[in-house]
Amino acid sequence: MYSRLPMPCVEWKEENRRYALCFFPIIGAVIGSLLLFWQYICELMNIGVILRGAVCVLLPILVSGGIHIDGFCDTIDALASCADKQKKLVIMSDPHIGSFAVIALCSMILLQFAFFCEVRNYYIIAVGFVLSRALSGLAAVTIKSAKSEGALQNFVKPAHKRITVVVLAIFIISCAAGMLFIGLYEGFSVCVAAALCLVIYRAVAYSNFGGITGDTEGWYLQITETAILVAVFVAGKISEVLI
Repeated sequence: MYSRLPMPCVEWKEENRRYALCFFPIIGAVIGSLLLFWQYICELMNIGVILRGAVCVLLPILVSGGIHIDGFCDTIDALASCADKQKKLVIMSDPHIGSFAVIALCSMILLQFAFFCEVRNYYIIAVGFVLSRALSGLAAVTIKSAKSEGALQNFVKPAHKRITVVVLAIFIISCAAGMLFIGLYEGFSVCVAAALCLVIYRAVAYSNFGGITGDTEGWYLQITETAILVAVFVAGKISEVLI
């Protein structure tokens, strides 16, 4: 469900999904590991920043299969419609993509590519992929859903919420501690940016849809990962000036 990585086939039943959200951050760990491996290859073979940045953008898409980008596009179309809440939910369920989603998607990918070409601390970004998914999973089980049915509800309804929250909180605290250890300025900047994205996500979801959906989760994940890139870049520049 979370990736295109080959996995053993299991029966799709409720008891198998009670702790599914607990493992969502593991996909971020896979993406982060591949990102660091790609950086090692780039250094070893002296690959330029353009190809380096392009592959960095593509890695999360290849691993996830683009499922989060699909939600990002659907949410952008709904937000751009300026319709009422129910109409926005209908727009999000439409499989077609609108012009506003295309514009936003191209802008986001271009922005991510530019910052991937500029940043230097890839270790914090790698941890950021884990952090974004831990926060996304936490949002899924703690923020009210806009719909009683759908892909998100397939995981939220059967979830053991207390255990899920505890496990995801451990992931979040571990990621924050790890990033602060790797780089104090960058780590602190990422933590602030990620927390701010979560607050904005909750406000946007409630005001526009009456809660969250599977599509808004994808939108939130993409926004957070872009914000993490920006935060690492800005903090890196500030630390250079201060040092």
